[in-house]
Amino acid sequence: MKIKQIAEIIRATSLHWVGDGFPVNTLFSYQTQGNDISPFLLLDYAGPALFEPSDRPRGVGQHPHRGFETVTIVYQGEVEHKDNAGNAGKIGPGDVQWMTAARGILHEEMHGRDFTKNGGTLEMIQLWVNLPAKDKMTAPHYQAILSKDIPVVKLYDDGGIIRIIAGEYAGTKGPALTFTPINLWDLRIDAGRKIDLHLPDSFTTILLILQGSLRINGTEMIKGKELARFEREGDFISLEATGNTHFLVLNGQPIDEPIVGQGPFVMNMPGEIEQAMADYRAGRF
Repeated sequence: MKIKQIAEIIRATSLHWVGDGFPVNTLFSYQTQGNDISPFLLLDYAGPALFEPSDRPRGVGQHPHRGFETVTIVYQGEVEHKDNAGNAGKIGPGDVQWMTAARGILHEEMHGRDFTKNGGTLEMIQLWVNLPAKDKMTAPHYQAILSKDIPVVKLYDDGGIIRIIAGEYAGTKGPALTFTPINLWDLRIDAGRKIDLHLPDSFTTILLILQGSLRINGTEMIKGKELARFEREGDFISLEATGNTHFLVLNGQPIDEPIVGQGPFVMNMPGEIEQAMADYRAGRF
C-alpha cells in the first residue's frame, strides 16, 4: 500500500452567476488544470444561497451541450430539468441527475416550481465528466437517480456514512451508469473520526469539502469550499474529521486523449468544435 500525496489544494475564489438561478464558484476546470483532472472537466459549486419567493422561475434557459456528461447533485432546494430528447424531471435534496449530452442535446435547468413559489436555500454541485472519443457521438441519455435509490454504507462504529452514487465501495455498487470507470462518493463523517479511503492506483482523485474540515494524511487541513487533488500514484488516503464533515470524493480513470473545448462543447480536435457549432446552428442537436 502507498499513500496518495496531495498534488494541489484549490480554494474558492470569485463567485459568478450561471443564468439568474445559480451563484457558483468554479473550483476546477480543464481550461486551467488540463488533463490533470481527467476524466473530469469542470466542477461548479452553487450556493448555499437564499432565494426569496417568486412568481417567475429562475435558472438557465435552453442551451446546448456536446461531447461530455453533466452530473448535478442537489443538497438543498429543487431543480427541474427538461431537454429536447423528451426527458423531464425534478430533483431535490440528495437526488442526482446524470445527463449524457454525447452527440448533442438542448436542455434547460430551472428552480423547481414549489421552490420558486416558496423560496428557500439552494445548494448543489454540477460536475462535467468527459467522454472518450469513441463515445462522444453516441445518443444522448438521461439518468434521474433519486436519493432513495442511492445505497448507503455505514462507516466504522456508525461514525459516518458513504453514499455510493457511481462506482463501488466495499462491495456495494452505485446506480449511475458510466462510460469509463468512475467512483463518485458522498460522505459524512463525525468529528474526531478517522478513515482510510482505499482508491485505485493511477486514478485521478479529488476531494471536495462541502461542510466541516478534514486533516489529510495527518498534515494538510482543508475546509468548506476547498478541494484537494491528489497524485495518481498510490492507493489510499488517510482522513480525520476535525468537525462534523460532509465531503465528496471524485475518482476516475484518466482519459488519455486531447481535450479541445469552447463553451458548452468539449471534443478532441478543433474541427470537431467547428462542426458542433455548425450542427447547433442548423438545428441538428
